[in-house]
Amino acid sequence: MTVNLEVRQAEPSDGPSMAKVHVDTWRETYRGLMSDAVLDDPALLDWRERFWHAVLTDTRYEQNTVAVAAHEGTVIGIAMSGPSQDDADVPQQLYVLYAYAAFHGSGVGTALLNAVIDPTMSAALWVADPNPRAQAFYRKNGFLADGSSRIEDEVRDIRMVRRI
Repeated sequence: MTVNLEVRQAEPSDGPSMAKVHVDTWRETYRGLMSDAVLDDPALLDWRERFWHAVLTDTRYEQNTVAVAAHEGTVIGIAMSGPSQDDADVPQQLYVLYAYAAFHGSGVGTALLNAVIDPTMSAALWVADPNPRAQAFYRKNGFLADGSSRIEDEVRDIRMVRRI
C-alpha cells in the first residue's frame, strides 16, 4: 500500500493529535496484553495529552527527537527517540513508535523510525512481547532481541538492539 505521507518534526500544537494517536494505537495494539481498565480509562487521553505537551515544551526533553506522520493533514503516526536510558551500550533509544493499523505496511513506520533515529546509528528499543508484527518490523530494520526483558504497564517487553 502506498499512501501520501508527510513526516516532520513534531510541534507543540501537535500534542492533542499525538495523544489521540497514542491512545487509539494502544487500544488497537495492546487489547488483550494490557488491562481493559487501563485502556478504557476515561482519563487516558488527558494523561497522554499532558505527556505530549511536556515532551514538546519542557526542557527536560530537549535531547529527544519527536516526529509525526500525517496523511491528508491528519496525524496518523508518532515517534520519539532520545539518549539511551539503559545498559544496552548504544547511544540512542527509540521510546515511542505508533501508527494506526490502517496504515501498517504503508511505509509510515520506517519513515518515522528514520526520522527519529539515523538508520546508520546503533540504537535500542523495548517492544511488547508478544507483538510479532512489531518485532518483525524492527528485525527488518536491523534490530535483534538481546535477551533482556521487563514488565512495564502490565506488559512484558523485550529489548531489541541494532548495532552498527
